[in-house]
Amino acid sequence: MPEGHSIHRLARQFGDVFVGERLAVSSPQGRFAPGAALLDGRVLEGAAAHGKQLFLRFGGGLVLRVHLGLYGAWEFGGDATFRGASSIGAPRRVGEREVKDDAARQLGAEPPPPRGAVRARLVSAHGWADLRGASACVVETEDEARAVRARLGPDPLARHAAEEEQTSDDAAEFARRITRRRTPVARLLMDQEVVAGIGNVYRAELLFRARLDPFTPGTALGAERALALWADAAAAMAEGVRHGRIVTTDPRLWPAGSGKLPGPEDAHYVYRRQGRPCRVCGTAVLMAEEAGRKLYWCPVCQAPDGTRGAI
Repeated sequence: MPEGHSIHRLARQFGDVFVGERLAVSSPQGRFAPGAALLDGRVLEGAAAHGKQLFLRFGGGLVLRVHLGLYGAWEFGGDATFRGASSIGAPRRVGEREVKDDAARQLGAEPPPPRGAVRARLVSAHGWADLRGASACVVETEDEARAVRARLGPDPLARHAAEEEQTSDDAAEFARRITRRRTPVARLLMDQEVVAGIGNVYRAELLFRARLDPFTPGTALGAERALALWADAAAAMAEGVRHGRIVTTDPRLWPAGSGKLPGPEDAHYVYRRQGRPCRVCGTAVLMAEEAGRKLYWCPVCQAPDGTRGAI
């Protein structure tokens, strides 16, 4: 599933390319036809992300809210003036990679005929965006969209998106929410009402970097470790926004050094590395089902006694 860094990249791309433009909105697939009719011909006034939810604000007080779910993705193209990634969304491979080259992006003043089940198509004078496979694609009023955001936990990327100091209230609220429940911390990190934007990859990697046993109850975490976990989430996810990929390993482990991002096989400490040696201690990485998703961890570096310090 696309995690929060991808949705923030989408918001930035829509902001750079489409905000201020009057858009033609359609639903080639037909499933979004009533919503498309409401938005067609309106100016896109703003784009924002909160966790895994994208909010595109149109004139007239309407908001297009999109949740990509497991399989959703946006594909982009345009004429020679169009700049940006050609595809952002569902992971194409371990580590999540966006296609950025013009050879992969279809160029032209007019969008190409729709390919496959295009839920929504947005077209400006110089570019277009096609949405496929989203779990939610709905038109809401601004009040309805605010109500959705209010149900979500704090977003570690709020500071990155706003380009301003993140308030200590966000960190404190995260610490309050995660430490008040006895649920295992691995499950709490995936609860979007506790923290918005963390998915399965970041969950596994952040817990390893913190040397936290994934089955530690939230009530046993303590405020200090909770705040450290929040700070590392904000830093790691901001790197994901910059790179368009989830890379969580120390650059000293990269085959080409810190000057070049590693391939998928060297991008993570434990995610999808079950049975392979831990990069730190050599113990075989474990995998188990946790709340319907695969959880990966090192039983030594993340031992319940917490004797190993965070990376």
